[in-house]
Amino acid sequence: MRCFHFSYCEKKDEGPKTPTKSLSLQSFTSIFTDRRSWTGCNSQIMSDASTESVGRPNLPGFSQRPTNLRVFTFAELKSATNGFSRSAKIGEGGFGCVFMGSIKSPQDPSQKLHVAVKQLGSRGLQGHKEWVTEVNVLGVVEHPNLVKLVGYCAEDDERGIQRLLVYEYMPNGSVEDHLSARTQAPLSWTMRLKVAQDAARGLAYLHEEMGFQIIFRDFKSSNILLDDQWNAKLSDFGLARLGPQEGLTHVSTAVVGTMGYAAPEYIQTGRLRSQSDVWSYGVFLYELITGRRPLDRNRPKNEQKLLEWVKPFLDSRKFRLIVDSRLQGKYSLRTAQKLSIIANKCLCKNPKSRPKMSEVLEMVNQLIGAGSEGTSPRPPPKDPVLVARSVEPIEPEKVFVGSTEEKKTSEDMPSKGKRRSIAIKFGDSVWLSRIWPSKLLKT
Repeated sequence: MRCFHFSYCEKKDEGPKTPTKSLSLQSFTSIFTDRRSWTGCNSQIMSDASTESVGRPNLPGFSQRPTNLRVFTFAELKSATNGFSRSAKIGEGGFGCVFMGSIKSPQDPSQKLHVAVKQLGSRGLQGHKEWVTEVNVLGVVEHPNLVKLVGYCAEDDERGIQRLLVYEYMPNGSVEDHLSARTQAPLSWTMRLKVAQDAARGLAYLHEEMGFQIIFRDFKSSNILLDDQWNAKLSDFGLARLGPQEGLTHVSTAVVGTMGYAAPEYIQTGRLRSQSDVWSYGVFLYELITGRRPLDRNRPKNEQKLLEWVKPFLDSRKFRLIVDSRLQGKYSLRTAQKLSIIANKCLCKNPKSRPKMSEVLEMVNQLIGAGSEGTSPRPPPKDPVLVARSVEPIEPEKVFVGSTEEKKTSEDMPSKGKRRSIAIKFGDSVWLSRIWPSKLLKT
């Protein structure tokens, strides 16, 4: 998946050992500024690096908020990851390399705690700002559907400033991993619905459940990780921004993110809103339904852009053709169609018409609670209810009566009088039947 900017993992040669200095977040930013290792960046830009990605001059920066993060030494993390060995490496991205490690549990030093250690590879300004943003954001927010930041390391030595982040370990990888064509065991339909719910909870918390708003700005399947209980959690907050002040509609900012997920109005204008995350979430729902990436250059030209490819199938009986074939039919077609309706609401071109994430979460909760796989369906109503509208799918001559299913054909109906075509709603099912209405209602 192509991003708007990149950073790379760099391998550094081991130099002679010299004393190192562990830095606080504030002094770290100051020393990083003094080095002025890039052309064209003045000291004011550098000193503002800790808040530019998440704040504005007239709003308090995250660095002013208290955190409970643990400060690690580089030696501690080197030991925890077996010298950042290749065997401990579990991932690599735009930020740098990620290693699995073990540290002493703060609650019980005799116990080991598995962690993921992310090492910044780039020396660039953007990489530095993302590192500081991660510390600032995850240091002050906490939610079951956000990856927990355990601590960080910032040390100055002869090789430069070492920047690392220490997270809770997520053993089941990312959602993208489990939707990939390379995986042998794709996510079940039940799990996909749970992931949709967990991700919506995380975004709703960031947007609406704190005294300030955070816009994720890089919501995608590779940034949704799964813990040992398969709970989904949002990760990688390096591009996060504080939302607009009260009375304002957006934040003007440079356009960053991942192609295929970014909202069109944000790409065109640089005006960032919380609705930009809502758009990305809508794209993600179609990713869950289809098992396809939002942008895939390896597919035929007319199938490369996911949102364009699915359009012809949404309002027809061909909808099942876009559902991930690796599910092997083990899903609810009705639930998948309803999930696509939620996605379409998130994908309104007018950002003001998109629902809030709390509203999206409520729709997903209702969908899961209304009889999706793995949950108890709602009890059917006692009597059929006539509805005056055309519905699909239609099975002629089939009706529900009372609490049991019973087929009635024309032979069962009175021979006199004119029959009508009526739609009969029974629970979540609606059928069209050519019957004698008065006879049915008396049954």
